[in-house]
Amino acid sequence: MAVLKYSRQRESIKKYLHSREDHPTADMVYTSIREEFPNISLGTVYRNLSLLIELGEIKRVTTDGADRFDAKLTPHGHFICRKCGRVMDVMLPVENFVENKDLFRHLGKVEECRMKFYGICNSCGRNLN
Repeated sequence: MAVLKYSRQRESIKKYLHSREDHPTADMVYTSIREEFPNISLGTVYRNLSLLIELGEIKRVTTDGADRFDAKLTPHGHFICRKCGRVMDVMLPVENFVENKDLFRHLGKVEECRMKFYGICNSCGRNLN
């Protein structure tokens, strides 16, 4: 791979994601980054998010709605609210699945495990009563 040129915009995107726990969408990232870089385009934000994923510096969280982005790289799952779309971290020991990857040898090489839980978050649940 060629040497990657430093980018203040990319570093700002990464810093923003590290400061968040709500798993922002690309549009949310774009809106925030525009405060620092008014001329940045949505396409540039998408390209940088894709590059950060490719480099293994962030993860994409696919939901029924827009993709979300997560800078927390430690193995963990996600709870996704079907009503409001909120994405929350679930800190279960998913690394046990990867550590026991020999159990899956007959299927192929396990590189990671992703767990998603879908339901109604407590905030939305309270509003239903």
